[in-house]
Amino acid sequence: MNSIFSDLEASLLEAVDIKSGKVEASKTSRYDVVDVRAIRASLDVTQKDFADAIGSSVDTVKSWESKRRNPTGMANKILHMLIEKPSLYNELSRY
Repeated sequence: MNSIFSDLEASLLEAVDIKSGKVEASKTSRYDVVDVRAIRASLDVTQKDFADAIGSSVDTVKSWESKRRNPTGMANKILHMLIEKPSLYNELSRY
């Protein structure tokens, strides 16, 4: 138990040092949140057709569009690919 507290304490102290500029973060992660509604609108497809094409449910697409949830994993990669190459939608919708 003491080890967990020590690790947590060290992590928090490092965060304070990073925030104050004393040290630089050794690793940073950035996650861009895609605008699912804009992607779907640019493709001019319904939520159902979009969900079917990317292998998701309509409820999931709705929650992404209302910003209640963010796409993760493979769905996030597919959405970023659709931004770069909208014609990919035609390939996805065939399956």
